[in-house]
Amino acid sequence: MGTAEQVTHDYARHPFVEIMDSTLRDGEQTSGVSFLPHEKMMIAKKLLTDVNVDRIEVASARVSHGEKDAVRMICNYAQSVGKLNRVEVLGFVDGHLSVDWIRSCGGMVINLLAKGSLKHCTHQLHKTVDEHLSDIQHTVDYALEQGMDVNLYLEDWSNGMKDSPDYVYKMLDVLTKTRIKRFLLPDTLGIMHPLQCVEFMRKMVKRYPDTHFDFHAHNDYDLAVSNSLAAVLSGCKGLHVTVNGLGERCGNAPLASVQVILKDMFHAKTNIVESELVALSRLVEGYSGIAIAPNTPIVGENVFTQVAGVHADGDNKNNLYCNDLVPERFGRKREYALGKNSGKANIARNLEELGLSLTPEQTKKVTQRITELGDRKELVTQDDLPYIVSDVLKHSAPEDKVKLVSYMVSTSYGLKPIASIKVQINGEEFAADATGDGQYDAFVKALRKIYREELDRTFPVLTNYTVSIPPGGRTDALVQTIITWQYGSKIIRTRGLDADQTEAAIKATFKMLNLFEDESKSYS
Repeated sequence: MGTAEQVTHDYARHPFVEIMDSTLRDGEQTSGVSFLPHEKMMIAKKLLTDVNVDRIEVASARVSHGEKDAVRMICNYAQSVGKLNRVEVLGFVDGHLSVDWIRSCGGMVINLLAKGSLKHCTHQLHKTVDEHLSDIQHTVDYALEQGMDVNLYLEDWSNGMKDSPDYVYKMLDVLTKTRIKRFLLPDTLGIMHPLQCVEFMRKMVKRYPDTHFDFHAHNDYDLAVSNSLAAVLSGCKGLHVTVNGLGERCGNAPLASVQVILKDMFHAKTNIVESELVALSRLVEGYSGIAIAPNTPIVGENVFTQVAGVHADGDNKNNLYCNDLVPERFGRKREYALGKNSGKANIARNLEELGLSLTPEQTKKVTQRITELGDRKELVTQDDLPYIVSDVLKHSAPEDKVKLVSYMVSTSYGLKPIASIKVQINGEEFAADATGDGQYDAFVKALRKIYREELDRTFPVLTNYTVSIPPGGRTDALVQTIITWQYGSKIIRTRGLDADQTEAAIKATFKMLNLFEDESKSYS
């Protein structure tokens, strides 16, 4: 099989890797995915023009009228921009049928599906290798007569190399003498590991040194990317990928992952425009209905988000926690998540990006508030930060004279909500229970009872109550409650911010009580 150094040396002879995207053909075989013709057209345009993949496989011949409309539309577009030779359609060894179907759509390249293992040839086709070869040559000759380019898939090639290599070699001994342009070698069932891939691909390249081989990986063992790289390091000249790793069963090798590993780890050259990969991923996500996991490399929502405060601190100190996958490379930016693990460095980074300048004491208060929120929800976003800063700093006092010690609110079907609260006012604790028309109403009535019965004081009147998502924030983030209070002629608005609506209202209430406490001697 050779040493790693030998493998790398062989790879160095072919530093350019041709990328063929099969999202519109193999990717559409993902369970539940079916692209409309105009959706296929938009994805094809993005792939060819913006991302600049070398080739796209857009359909299987003879599938449906809708498929024919899509292929025709894509071919018309590709011809108008001089890229028709980069559009490929899967065809079958069926005499003239697939070739005629593709030509009627305007296509000029057929990826002919042949059998790459003896098992498939004998048990599926019930033919000998010579019979199958004869059928292949008949279809190839006809396609060439129509002026088409022919690439040939050897379906189940990986099992063919494991169980019947002589069959594979007999096929190639004959077919490499024809005008087939590329041989496409699929790990159809996703059964190979990288060492096998190196062994099998090196044997192919050594035996047929002047032949262009593509490798087509499937991800059943989560090895599609690893096997793709092993194939390239062993002399394969082209790789098949799909956007977001779509494909049958566990999918195919994802375009973005293959691209960055080829470039960063093996200094390979491709024609891919990396800054367009995320936009392409989002387009396919929308049309396919298959959501991208937030931790998906390169294109996931969270992959350029640092959560741990120590990482943000390290980034401040000569980018200690950065690698070559800088987000700007993909049209993105690094973010610093806000939560219980953030620490001052994360928060300082976010404040700096927002142009907010706080004193150390203010930053400490904001950090404490974010930590409290992080204990109760997964993530506080940068969009939420200005509202948290405002919530913490507005109406802040050196010491809260009115504090919430504990509370419980409950609600049941057919019964009024009940609130039990314990508060501390000027160092003395008081407790009360009450029912109300809602959880917050019950809470306020319990507070009023304490002020009336225990303190003989008047409680300010609530005149307006609004709840909203902070503008620019995210719907799964914070709730903002603004309450207007009146005591005599004095009116004040206080705001509470929390992940929970009742909590937000309670925070606004206690801000109000602390503001009025300094004037308590004038209360009647």
